Amino acid sequence: MPLGLYISVPFCRIKCSYCNFASDVFSKSAYENYVARLLEDIADSRQFASKLGCELDECVDSVYLGGGTPSILEPSQLLRIFAAAQTHFTITPDAEITVECAPGTLTPALIETLLQCGVNRVSLGVQSFVDQEAQSVGRVHKRVTVLDEIARLRQSGIANINIDLIAGLPHQTAESWAYSVAETIATGVPHASVYMLEVDDDSRLGRELIRGGARYHARFVPGDDTIADFYERACEMLVSAGVAQYEISNFSRVQGFENNQSRHNLKYWMRQPYIGFGVDAHSMLAVEHLADTGKDDRWQQAVRLAVTDSLDAYMNRAPHSVTPVSVQAAIEENFFLGLRLNRGIDREGLWQILDSEMGGVCESVIQECVREGLLEEQGTTVRLTARGRLLSNEVFGRFLVGESEETKWEPVT
Repeated sequence: MPLGLYISVPFCRIKCSYCNFASDVFSKSAYENYVARLLEDIADSRQFASKLGCELDECVDSVYLGGGTPSILEPSQLLRIFAAAQTHFTITPDAEITVECAPGTLTPALIETLLQCGVNRVSLGVQSFVDQEAQSVGRVHKRVTVLDEIARLRQSGIANINIDLIAGLPHQTAESWAYSVAETIATGVPHASVYMLEVDDDSRLGRELIRGGARYHARFVPGDDTIADFYERACEMLVSAGVAQYEISNFSRVQGFENNQSRHNLKYWMRQPYIGFGVDAHSMLAVEHLADTGKDDRWQQAVRLAVTDSLDAYMNRAPHSVTPVSVQAAIEENFFLGLRLNRGIDREGLWQILDSEMGGVCESVIQECVREGLLEEQGTTVRLTARGRLLSNEVFGRFLVGESEETKWEPVT
């Protein structure tokens, strides 16, 4: 099965107050050393996978450059990253190649560089089309900037564009939220992602909300119930406009026979193999000796890898965290990843490999969730209801039945 590549760029011009990712503002002098380190990792990836006894497919059908803000790198640095990927992997002619870009960074020179790199999909971190809301969390673009850059991307031949929106930003109202969703629809972009504001201590705004403070416009953040209402309203508006929901946070416009769903992100939710490079990047690779057994790929023995979320530790070659995925863990992942998709999961395949005890536990959880209106059944398919999507973390947690202590593999550098 073709591999997905994820490449992390943890640099930003400004750190948004809501952001809980492993990214920050660094001097440009850090960029070059980081790119050089990335190129080493990409070049060593096959040897690294071999140390773990993992299969690393040569063919790649999705590349995702995320962050942070990859679009603040110099053109020469972007070209070298993509050249390394093309040197060490065979990128299929129809590969989906995505770069996350912050509105306001898409200069003519950058767009030309993206084309030279083979990029055919751009994800724009818009978050809000209301200037006051965007600026309250540290975004520096304006609505007109976004519209101009979408037009210039299309003129260049890059029409596969995603817009990110966040429900729950400071100063957001029902009217302003509906305006942002309507503007997203009006752009005609083929893909949209809608997220609800995450409140945790990994972001400045989250920490301020937890302590009840007023910095970062925290007093103007809508309440949880209001944010949930915003999410539901976005779902209604997008679906009514022909932008169909296919995952909890993701929507794609149906255009003829074209599928505008994110191929790369589908790899995560469908437990397909991918490898990540750079700060806070993650991977899931199949164990080599089981890769060609002809068994159902979902239950193949695999390992999950995680790179440190510290730039300093990464530059000093901190070891990866390596965790084997047992059959039971794979089953649990199939539930909490597969249920994110509107298509749901097919129980028939599960029941063939579950022992009677675990099968009984899972069936009991399913029926409990059905009674509570969180899941619905159609034949052998189980999927989240609209209410279940709002309470998805609660649903997913019920399928984590636990198991005896797994043997952890030693970190590998």
